[in-house]
Amino acid sequence: MSKLQLIATAPMGLEAVVARELNELGYETTVENGRVLFSGDYIDICRCNLWLRTSDRVLVKMGQFPAKTFDELFEGVKAIAWEDWIPEHGEFPVEGRSHKSQLTSVPACQGIVKKAVVEKLKQSYRTEWFQEDGPRYVIEVILLNDIALITLDTTGPALHKRGYRRVATEAPLKETMAAALIQLSRWNGHRPLYDPCCGSGTLLIEAAMIAWNIAPGLRRSFPSEHWPVIPPRLWDEAREEAFDAVRDDYPLQLTGSDIDPLAIEYAEAAAKSAGFAGEITFKVSAAAKARPEGEYGCIITNPPYGERISNDKEVEKLTRQFGEMMLYLPTWSFFAISPYKEFEQYYGRKATKRRKLYNGRIECQYYQYLGPLPPRSQ
Repeated sequence: MSKLQLIATAPMGLEAVVARELNELGYETTVENGRVLFSGDYIDICRCNLWLRTSDRVLVKMGQFPAKTFDELFEGVKAIAWEDWIPEHGEFPVEGRSHKSQLTSVPACQGIVKKAVVEKLKQSYRTEWFQEDGPRYVIEVILLNDIALITLDTTGPALHKRGYRRVATEAPLKETMAAALIQLSRWNGHRPLYDPCCGSGTLLIEAAMIAWNIAPGLRRSFPSEHWPVIPPRLWDEAREEAFDAVRDDYPLQLTGSDIDPLAIEYAEAAAKSAGFAGEITFKVSAAAKARPEGEYGCIITNPPYGERISNDKEVEKLTRQFGEMMLYLPTWSFFAISPYKEFEQYYGRKATKRRKLYNGRIECQYYQYLGPLPPRSQ
């Protein structure tokens, strides 16, 4: 069969990070706004759902065509070989978005797409009614500048839902963003890592998974595991490959603290669920009292803002404390994501690098203060 056209969706600002992950997995990529395109086979649907740390979803690109009218949308969707994917009893809801297009009514577009898929499947299965009580196939129509992109979602619940976090603190950092912050830093598993505002521990757990090369999707399931078109042996093969790739043969130097005892309780429960009980140290402590141990370590943190802090004065105080703390850690590097434009002023110096990211809908900067790299022997 010909190669499938696949899409890894990316949070705004993280397209290059997702592309780098795919490149490291062996795929050639094309980067667009909000997504990274690549080619693969059925096995690659399995592998990418298991391995991608910073993407939200893995989609199959079913078709793309001009659609200025409902007739064009209907005929374009109907021309797609849906019978190759959706069995007679498959459930196929339709989701949609429209931007800068003549077809502005998303519900109407969803209805047209649904009708076109039904008409196509009627021809294949010789039936007038579909029970839709089988495997789930979420179809999405995205209209942009009068071009319709039709996709099939292989992931289900977004990839940030790893399965280890049962409860979370207010305004938690998504697992995908936490993994991106780690990957954008210079940290590796042989260096100490400290998070003085650890909340429910997401940054540290994601760091542990990266250090030990644990595929983030190993603890969860995906709707495409139940699709007849993807043989179960391919999922077994992908999971076996992921299990074989784990390298947990060295100790981790991961520490987190938070002023909220309940947050530490949540963090310890999440670490235990993820398989890192005893590997990550958590303690109740104010950020100002953080005392990282070791040399050439990294502080990576998502300090409080918005819902998590009462006023800007507290932000200023905390950021100044970070700057003072780093004066006593000359070999360490410091990384923080924050929406506050005065962060560098409060911290006491300009960041070595800055990168615009979106934490949810909040525009932030990832402030990076790079210390010396460890000697090659470390």
